[in-house]
Amino acid sequence: MNSRFTSLYVTGGLFMLLFLIGSLQFDHFGSTRVLANLFTDNAFLAITAIGMTFVIISGGIDLSVGAVIALTGVACGVLIGEAGLHPLVVFPLVLIGGGLFGATMGALIHYYKLQPFIVTLAGMFLARGLATILSDKSVPIDHSFYDAVADFGTFLPGDAWVGASTLILALVVAGAVVLAHYSRLGGYIYALGGNAQSARLMGVPVARTTISIYAISGFLSALAGIVYSFYTFSGYSLAAVGMELDAIAAVVIGGTLLTGGSGYVIGTLIGVLIMGIIQTYISFDGTLNSWWTKIVIGLLLFAFIAMQRLLTARGNRGMAHA
Repeated sequence: MNSRFTSLYVTGGLFMLLFLIGSLQFDHFGSTRVLANLFTDNAFLAITAIGMTFVIISGGIDLSVGAVIALTGVACGVLIGEAGLHPLVVFPLVLIGGGLFGATMGALIHYYKLQPFIVTLAGMFLARGLATILSDKSVPIDHSFYDAVADFGTFLPGDAWVGASTLILALVVAGAVVLAHYSRLGGYIYALGGNAQSARLMGVPVARTTISIYAISGFLSALAGIVYSFYTFSGYSLAAVGMELDAIAAVVIGGTLLTGGSGYVIGTLIGVLIMGIIQTYISFDGTLNSWWTKIVIGLLLFAFIAMQRLLTARGNRGMAHA
């Protein structure tokens, strides 16, 4: 087994084990309908976590993603629900805005040598504050386009519904895999996370790469905000509170090293599905408190961080012997 993929294998194996346990314990748990619902219900989190994956692979962190989701939702609510603009006019505006917001944070991090934690924390407060200024109440979105999106999709065998959110997620995953493994920017991102000083010596354009990474995260957070508005038909300034922590948890459970330089988009997607399947199990059981989801995720995080530490130490010993 290639040690590079050990975390990914463990993540995939854990998902299959949890799905098997639920299928053996509960009727209909192993149906295609439940599997499809995992993607539908967690599409916005998965999109956010994919953006976070690139940030963490580069050795950074982005705490603003949840606030950007909220700001995007409120902006869509105000511009569509109150100003009467068509969603196809509003969506490009908020996506560009999310990308520029992330790019600005990336520029501050690089040019002023600031810690990503501090810059994105400030970005979180700024985005959440802007969302509250736009509206401190839930803004309903009542538009025929949203109704059409809700009805768009297809049924699979087993009464499984694949809707617009799942299709958008599939496109994002495909694009992210191509970006990570088949583009020059993807190589730069991994090089930057592996060793920033070595990346500079290798000719990696650190400034452009750093700005691009946070721009991607901001763009995908805005896209997640749009998908979240499809889910709720509204925008609310307090939406997605704590979403940045869920995204980080999904990335780590998916096998991405917190120290940067190693990680996979598919692993992050499986990490999100693991979190979703834990929630589904609790819903099927009916006797467990919903907070058990957080407890189990916390235990998984400890386990995966310990595994990463072990694999990193083993890799360092291997290089030392070589």
